[in-house]
Amino acid sequence: MQTNDRPLMDLMKKISEGKAQLPDFQRGWVWDDNRIKALILSVINKFPVGAAMFLEYGNESIHFKHKPVEGVEGISQDVEPDELILDGQQRLTSLYNALYSSKPVNTQTDKGKKIKRYYYLNIDKVIDPSASDEEKIISVPETKKVVSDFGRKIDLDLSSKEKEFEQKMFPLNIILNTSEQQTWQNDYYGFYNYDATIIKQFTELFTKVISQVQSYKMPIILLEKDTPKEAVCQVFENVNTGGVSLTVFELVTAIFAMDDFELRKDWENRRNECFSGKILNIVTSTDFLTALTLLASYEAGGTVSCKKKDVLQLTLDQYKKYADKLTQGFKNAEKLLMEERIFYSRDLPYSTQLIPLSVICTVLESKIRTTTVKDKIKQWYWCGVFGELYGSANETRFVYDVVQVINWIENEGQLPKTITDFYFNPVRLLSMQTRLSAAYKGIMALVLKNHAKDFISGEEMDLSTYTNERIDIHHIFPKNYCVDRYDKTKWNSIVNKTAISASSNREIGGVAPSKYLEKLEKKGAVSSDVLNEYLETHWINSELLRVDDFQDFIVDRSKKLLTAIEQATGRTIMGKDSDEVVQRFDASLL
Repeated sequence: MQTNDRPLMDLMKKISEGKAQLPDFQRGWVWDDNRIKALILSVINKFPVGAAMFLEYGNESIHFKHKPVEGVEGISQDVEPDELILDGQQRLTSLYNALYSSKPVNTQTDKGKKIKRYYYLNIDKVIDPSASDEEKIISVPETKKVVSDFGRKIDLDLSSKEKEFEQKMFPLNIILNTSEQQTWQNDYYGFYNYDATIIKQFTELFTKVISQVQSYKMPIILLEKDTPKEAVCQVFENVNTGGVSLTVFELVTAIFAMDDFELRKDWENRRNECFSGKILNIVTSTDFLTALTLLASYEAGGTVSCKKKDVLQLTLDQYKKYADKLTQGFKNAEKLLMEERIFYSRDLPYSTQLIPLSVICTVLESKIRTTTVKDKIKQWYWCGVFGELYGSANETRFVYDVVQVINWIENEGQLPKTITDFYFNPVRLLSMQTRLSAAYKGIMALVLKNHAKDFISGEEMDLSTYTNERIDIHHIFPKNYCVDRYDKTKWNSIVNKTAISASSNREIGGVAPSKYLEKLEKKGAVSSDVLNEYLETHWINSELLRVDDFQDFIVDRSKKLLTAIEQATGRTIMGKDSDEVVQRFDASLL
């Protein structure tokens, strides 16, 4: 990697000649009019505009397709660049179109309306120390006329060179072309009959601005052609200052494009057809490639890995071989999660755990429908959730899970590491206060899986009810009732929450449980005995709720939630009567 400063004039020339181009995966140029003016002002004021990163063309491991910078014309696809712009596309494209191209700049307003603009220096204002930056640079429509009163009044007309002279407006798109700039300057002097004041003023403009822009340099980071592709990706992520992020998916897309395979199009079709469901809509293109790399390396029989460098070594043949099978694996994973009462991606404890789950479902496709196999996969899954093991170092755990879970199921091997690593501190129940926690979402799924029924309708909360009745997580002892009475760590924890429909929650209101249960019964919505049955499906002790016994309710429900976690994970939770538990719950949870 080399770092050096290059004259802006040289960069623009290279772009114009096609010697500096963009990788084909780089997307559109999107800077608006005000941002372009701010960038030009930075150059005029000799402020740094940040480094750009180039890659020497001809890298054998990343042989990108290329395309000219937007606005450059007359460059054939056969013209090979010397370098590719990896970072700095937005800035370089803006500078090329505003300061070098003879055509109007295709830009947009700050509200996104597409416009075409030319940029000018106001000579009087640029050399006036008291003038604001907004006065120094103006942009005008492609007609070079600024109008008002619905086009009836012309406020500024720069449609000819003479009118530019008359208004003392210097066109910025010739500032880096010394020949055109000199011609304009000479004609400008002639227009004013070589007036000494005009010459003195323009000389000051040339010294303070034009010559400074012509000698302006931009820092360039150059990656040599022998740079490994994983290094290209990593360096780019470290220095990227804006524009389109170069992800692993972008690099693999560019690599596959050399074999005329459109990975982006394939993924978009696959996403629309198979990954738009309620759970799988959270899967990203990079997630899919990571899972596919994990699957391909497992099936190859060697070292299993799915780190970034491994994804970048993925071949097109491997992709074509496994993409459809893996897609089905993701579908099977989604079906399994719905059996566990996880219906939407927002309720998914860990989106990352979908990656090994989908690979496991792909490899075990012929066995995935048997109860024994499914139960083992579910046990592993819940150990990952309630052990909260997917917060970091995921690639390593992906590998452990795929290799060990499959060996455990097919060869009756040892328990997977995710199962043996499982640990749950009973006190953790009280710190689960929001749905940001994976274990919090997991407990709600277990409540639904216990055939939880709505307090009024008695409908079991399956996918249809969950969707149509707007089921959400609400307090059992209502918040307004609890605020001035009980410890928030208890009343706002998962222990005091359950899944309730929007209509039932409105009926409950903010009164004591004994009051709202009585209200539900008096309205004839449900009988006392039946309501008690509904409550028990949520692991709620109806007797304690009817006498508003908050303390015993918290202890009783905590015990039941811990039992549910043990049943889901197949593991024993230790420390239910520890000093910490007794102190925090004011009771043992044995």
